[in-house]
Amino acid sequence: MPSQKRSQSSDDTSPVPQKRRRILTDNNHRSAKTPKPKPDGKQQKSLIQLHFCTDNTVLRTCPSCSLSYTKGVPEDEALHSTHCARIQRGMEWGREEERERVKADVREIEAGVRLKSGVKGRIICFRADVGGRTGSKVTTILQTVNLALSAPPLTPQVLRECKLYLFLVPYQPKSGASREKIVGCVVAQHIKSAMAIATSAVASEATTIGEAASLVTVDTGMGIFCYPEHLPTPMGIPRLFVASTHRRQGIASKLLTTAAKTFIHGYELDPRKGEVAFTQPTGDGNAIMLKWGGGEVRIYSG
Repeated sequence: MPSQKRSQSSDDTSPVPQKRRRILTDNNHRSAKTPKPKPDGKQQKSLIQLHFCTDNTVLRTCPSCSLSYTKGVPEDEALHSTHCARIQRGMEWGREEERERVKADVREIEAGVRLKSGVKGRIICFRADVGGRTGSKVTTILQTVNLALSAPPLTPQVLRECKLYLFLVPYQPKSGASREKIVGCVVAQHIKSAMAIATSAVASEATTIGEAASLVTVDTGMGIFCYPEHLPTPMGIPRLFVASTHRRQGIASKLLTTAAKTFIHGYELDPRKGEVAFTQPTGDGNAIMLKWGGGEVRIYSG
């Protein structure tokens, strides 16, 4: 009897654990398989987006023209492309401007000007406040130059006192007849006075003995200090620019010399007598100022 009870008890209970094991095993299997693919797929997409957006900066500074722009923004990239081309190769002086020569009073000052490279160009001059198609070209030129020099715009009042001297060279576009490019620009302004630049020896001595306050500081990095007295000076140069691919050809010096000869009708200005002044120059502008003016060019506030 005891053995029968054990047998009966064993027969009654053995199927139940087996069924429970199957149910538990099936449920665990289903729950493990079905949800996993969805989270895995979502997690993979999220990781790709984060990697794409955060690893690369979109702000760029061009090594050729020094302009900072946002990469991937069409307007910024178009602005940079146009500006960079003008800074390096200049901009076109087209047929429209030539048709307006008489109306805009554009004068050819010198033709057949030979550069160090052997290329021959010409220098033209006209008022900076001119209107029409030529006036639009002036606006484009000055915007490009101001952006390149990190300089503020010249006011309409200043422009009324200025003449533009442009250096043009011929070039052959991919299609069409030969044309000209503006590769150099000097803006010459009527001024009344400017300050003489102290020599490096005087500036150094004044700094050493604590009398630097007696001089006007223009640029400590370039060591430019001026005497405070304002001296009569007839011509100022608020802007000077040469396209980067045409530098070291003597364009800046030729433009400055032409401006000094023709700015005042019937009188040739001499920079070595302090008759020409620059606004606060850049490093390149300072080098030209010293070389062309023999250290006698003055400084004024444009």
